Amino acid sequence: MKTNLDKEFDKAFDLLSELKESLPQDVMLKLYAYYKQATSGDIFSFNSESDVRNGFKFNAWMQLNGMSQEEAKQEYIILAKEILTTNFNR
Repeated sequence: MKTNLDKEFDKAFDLLSELKESLPQDVMLKLYAYYKQATSGDIFSFNSESDVRNGFKFNAWMQLNGMSQEEAKQEYIILAKEILTTNFNR
């Protein structure tokens, strides 16, 4: 059964997925890292033959090593709310 945090996380993900505007790369990396930490925790996987972009994504995720999945979901939600508020108040 999904918790309220899980439902809010899923909603934030869905709303961000609907954005038509591109987000800055640093914001995208943060979202990626929080998402991966929230959904996979500290179970890191990386293909060493991947391109540089994937290396940056992996590095951003590894920087969250030790963060709980719940905390990562909360941080993702906070960042999503900031993005959505900024994009819809223009």
